[in-house]
Amino acid sequence: MYTFFRKLKRELHPLNMNHSAAISPTVSVRRVLLWYGITIFVSSAILLVLEIVAGRLIAPYVGVSIYSWTSIIGVILAGLSLGNWIGGRWVDSGGNETSVGIVLLLAAVFSIASLLSLTIVAPLLQKSDFNLISSSFIYVLSMFFVPAALLGIVTPLLTTLALRLDTRAGHIVGRMHALAALGSILGTFITGYWLVQYFGTRKIVTGSAICLLLLAIPFLRKIRIRQAFSMIVLMASVLVITHVRGGFNNPCQWESNYFCLRVVDSSNPEYGAAKALILDHLLHGINHETEADLLISPYVHAMDEIVRVFFNAEEGWESRYFFAGGGAYTQPRAVNAMYPKARVTVAELDPQVTSTAEQALFVNTGNMQIIHLDARAVLQKSRQQYDVVVTDVFHDISVPYHMVTQEFAQTVKRSLSDEGLYLINIVDIFPDAKLVKSLIKALLLEFKYVDVWLDKAPESVARTTYVISANNSRPLPEMIISQRGFERRWLRINPPLLATGTPMEKLPVLTDDFVPVEYLLEGLLFSEKAL
Repeated sequence: MYTFFRKLKRELHPLNMNHSAAISPTVSVRRVLLWYGITIFVSSAILLVLEIVAGRLIAPYVGVSIYSWTSIIGVILAGLSLGNWIGGRWVDSGGNETSVGIVLLLAAVFSIASLLSLTIVAPLLQKSDFNLISSSFIYVLSMFFVPAALLGIVTPLLTTLALRLDTRAGHIVGRMHALAALGSILGTFITGYWLVQYFGTRKIVTGSAICLLLLAIPFLRKIRIRQAFSMIVLMASVLVITHVRGGFNNPCQWESNYFCLRVVDSSNPEYGAAKALILDHLLHGINHETEADLLISPYVHAMDEIVRVFFNAEEGWESRYFFAGGGAYTQPRAVNAMYPKARVTVAELDPQVTSTAEQALFVNTGNMQIIHLDARAVLQKSRQQYDVVVTDVFHDISVPYHMVTQEFAQTVKRSLSDEGLYLINIVDIFPDAKLVKSLIKALLLEFKYVDVWLDKAPESVARTTYVISANNSRPLPEMIISQRGFERRWLRINPPLLATGTPMEKLPVLTDDFVPVEYLLEGLLFSEKAL
């Protein structure tokens, strides 16, 4: 590698003296063109690395949704387009290899600066009244627009410079565009499948900046001393300020391909020592340290009490449970504690979630069957019959579309015993919960009894966790009073819910072909209550 850079330095030197001269594609020129191609390939890969990492960086603040990814893709493409335009104009007005080096060095600096920007923007947005969509856009714009624009300059600059060395325009343009596309593909795959899970976001951003710096060095051999000093001071200043402000500190204790995971203390004088799991920015479950059957979150408690009333369940009940989603494993843990003869199966997509529950949330999964696959796929392939199926996969405002449709309800119905019970918890706005009402329409096509439960109605428009129960054997009472744990009661709210806001006939039945979740959640997504 060292020999290659020495040869490259010698061969680039005369090329800077007269770019207008067309040089035949000799061995020396081919080596320079190869370096140009490598630079385009790697810089394009790094741009996509940053794009994928952007989703993980902002997830602890705005979650993961189609709107956050729309902001990311739109801002990156906007920056790339601006960079392409600037690069084309720059090379026509005298841009050269030194220009490429400066751009790559600045891209390295602003990649690190994205972490600094997050420390400045996040506190401001968390105190603001911006909704989810606006917040997502501002996060990405402030962090990644400039790096995307800078990296967009590289390809037109180097492509045009390459055309001055090799007059085969179609050959050169096609090669450079293909390398840019291949680099983007590589950056996407290695980040999504490998880098995030094994290195974490801050290390990836730092590593990307180092790679860009290394790419810049061969192009900077003719940079003036004053320019070089200014660049060094700029980079050092950004590094120091980012470090001082904690930009390199990862808010996640663990990062998987799906979530930023944290476990925080949730102890309270009312119930004692407990810990909570936070996935991205959502409190996902609270586990008591010693009392596994103490269900602290009202909606989790509600699902257990509905089961208890429906089956008249007692300690010796030999039940078969299937949980779509593990999360903090709060309810599977409680089921094992309350019903020792129960058989519990959990389909949790993310192995790191299970590992975190075992390591930090007092969960023993030894007597559970854990399957790290998509819950719908598991139920479709399984011939097992269950007494209770619980769907707990709705992560904040990110709704897995395939888990709210009529087709999934059919799958659940096939997996339930004749007297089985299906339970769901889902977040929506109160009082006009359009997603909940559309889900009810889909469930009523497969189940005779579908009920929606709340422990108390909010006094104003608010984000609320609803519990839905469905079965084909018998109705539940209008009110359920807790038999274990905290003194609580839950009311069946079907009549007021269905009579409030959007009429049922104007809402769609959710099917695999049509699941307009974002439209149905717009009351939540366009409200500061979403954050």
